[in-house]
Amino acid sequence: MTGPRALISGASIAGLTTAYWLGRAGWDVDVVERSEVFRDGGQNIDIRGAAREVLAEMGLEEPVRRRSTTEQGTAVLDARGRAVARFPVEDPDGLTAELEILRGDLARIILDALPAGVQVCYDDQITGVRDQDSHVEVTFQRGATADYELLVIAEGVRSRTRDLVFGSAVARRELGLNMAYGTIPRTGDDDRWWRWYSASGGRQITLRPDNAGTTRATLAFTTRGQNLAELPLDQARDALGEVFGDAGWQAQRVVDGFKGSGDVYMDYLTQIMMPSWAKGRVCVTGDAAWCVTPLGGGGTSLAMIGGYVLAAYLSREHHGAALELYERWMRPLIDDAQKLPPGTPRLFYPASAAGVGVLRTVARIGSLGVLRKLTSRLSHVARTGQALPAIASTPPASAR
Repeated sequence: MTGPRALISGASIAGLTTAYWLGRAGWDVDVVERSEVFRDGGQNIDIRGAAREVLAEMGLEEPVRRRSTTEQGTAVLDARGRAVARFPVEDPDGLTAELEILRGDLARIILDALPAGVQVCYDDQITGVRDQDSHVEVTFQRGATADYELLVIAEGVRSRTRDLVFGSAVARRELGLNMAYGTIPRTGDDDRWWRWYSASGGRQITLRPDNAGTTRATLAFTTRGQNLAELPLDQARDALGEVFGDAGWQAQRVVDGFKGSGDVYMDYLTQIMMPSWAKGRVCVTGDAAWCVTPLGGGGTSLAMIGGYVLAAYLSREHHGAALELYERWMRPLIDDAQKLPPGTPRLFYPASAAGVGVLRTVARIGSLGVLRKLTSRLSHVARTGQALPAIASTPPASAR
């Protein structure tokens, strides 16, 4: 007898982690991904808190370490590009975490580890969902229809399927911050540190090492209503040139590098809040359910934890009870990550030159001696006093 069937929409870190653990728990799992092929790209991410336990349980800690970005720590720069504060890797969950890896590398590692019964289908997506009492009927863009005991939506912050199913129950909190990510050529001046440079006007530039001989860059700026993610990519690139024209340091290098980069991605930071992550036989996980944004931090770790916890309860309980337990376990972590300091993001993206000076001074003081350990705790997300629920190897008959 085959196990209950689950469909996961989105071959993201959240989707692949959920697929891995549901497959391990005896479910038959299909993953549908709208991209034509597996997405290898992406920026530097980290694995923190309880996600390290999940990774260890998957037996994937060593593969992740072998694909490390080799980042040595975080440096805050002055107007001349000199480090005024350094935070080396001393804490597993510090500003630079012990487990730093490119998003595409982590996704590939999980993909290659999926149990044999998990099937991944690319270049397709969900266009219709009918939640029945005993199953959920899903229609795909290519015209096929299939029934599943459970649909898991793991499509990301702008999930269309989530909006189709949950509608007005999805609340969005826009943070007024544009972030542009991309890969640029490495130069002899680049080192193994994550370098942060702030300029007046709420602007920030960061450069990070990778393991591919290139450099991962971000351009971020606060804004009132200018959403670069809504613009055609060429227009968004031109807008970055206008915003960062006088920002200093290596702003022009990054702007020019983004013009020739094939993986530039624009994001208008938005938190997702939902009163419930489940509706009948449909649930959401990862950014589709609770996007915390880079300001909250730990998005990848929370995605991995969420996928594990969801699968753990589904391996032991009827779907209704399992989804309630999953939400009860995850809510405290998400609420903590989404609770930003008052004044964010302008607190960390000052508008004035004086504000930038204060930010650098605070960073310098925070990097000294015992204070450095206290500063590192600001990045301690995805930690919990709860024990991870155990996963049963065979799902209960009631899972159907």
